[in-house]
Formats: sequence, C-alpha cells, structure tokens
Amino acid sequence: MKMYFSDLLKKLRTEKEFTQQTLARKMYVDRSTIARWENGSRIPNTMMISRLADVLGVEFIMLLSAALESDECPNVIMVDDRKLILTGGLPILEKVMPNAAVTGFTNANDAIEFAKENRITLAFLDIELREMSGLELCQKLLEINPRTNIVYLTAYSEYSLEAWSTGASGFMLKPITPEGVMEQLRNLRYPFLTGGEGI
Repeated sequence: MKMYFSDLLKKLRTEKEFTQQTLARKMYVDRSTIARWENGSRIPNTMMISRLADVLGVEFIMLLSAALESDECPNVIMVDDRKLILTGGLPILEKVMPNAAVTGFTNANDAIEFAKENRITLAFLDIELREMSGLELCQKLLEINPRTNIVYLTAYSEYSLEAWSTGASGFMLKPITPEGVMEQLRNLRYPFLTGGEGI
C-alpha cells in the first residue's frame, strides 16, 4: 500500500532526528504548518515540496508523487444497496468534490475488495445493507485503512447514537444534498482537498 504524504513526511523527519520545530526553522515556516502537513489537513505546494526534498535530502519526485497521491484524486465511495440512491447521490458527490474519483457500490463485499486495492479517503455508507450493516462495513474499512473518513447515510435518525460509537466522522439523513455533503466535509476527522468551493 502506498504511503500517505503526511506519513512519509513524518517518517523522513524522524529519520533525520528533526523535531517539527527544527524542520519548520529550516523550511522558514511556522511549526503549525509542519503539524498540518503531518496530520494530513494540508498539502504543501510544489515549491515547498522542492524545499522539503532539499532539507530532508530525498528525491523531489518521491515527495511530489506522495503529495499527488494524497491530494489530487482522493477515492470517495458510496455504498447503498438501492441503485436509485446511488443514481441520485453519485452526481452530487462528483459536483461537490470535483477532484475526487467517486465510485458507487450496491454490494458491501465489493466495496471491501475495492478498499483493499485503493486507499479510500471518504466513504458514504448506508446503515442498512443486505450483506452486512453499514456499521460492520465501517469497521472493516477502518481495519484496512484507519484514516478513512466514514459518513453514514440513513432515512432513520434513531440510528445516529449507535453510529457515532463506530469512529465515523458524520451522519446524514437521506436524501443527499450538496449542502449536506459540504457540511460533512467541514467536519471530517482527516480533511482533504476536494476542489469544491468553500472546502
């Protein structure tokens, strides 16, 4: 599995025995900037990646590739066993997150197999699925990648308390709306750049 830019940066910094403050001083940035790069909430621009490569003594292309993988095309999935929900929801996700590769699944096991081969940045999961519950699917996706953001979708608000105990980032009542998706994106555990307005 490919390494996140944030994880790669932390690994390289640690190998150099630099603290975040030391790296920040060498990069002429604030320590909080390094912290944001390492927690995945921000990705440095090309100029800063070039400077990082020099400071850390690594190949520019290695850092750039990791940054592009982390930022340029995040994988977003939606899992709902009703095709009608996917048909209505996927275009909304694509509109709100134009940088993302959005994929829909009606089968939870297909989503799990996809997640084993592709790093999932964000998953919208129906709570009531045929093969397993969305709560179970959440746990399986987090076992594959603990940094996957999970947002539950349901028509029944009574599921919300149980859903919150699973490590999810959010909870949405159907139907999906652009405004609802944008609100969820603002509250993700692991933010990422979507290319959408205001995110």
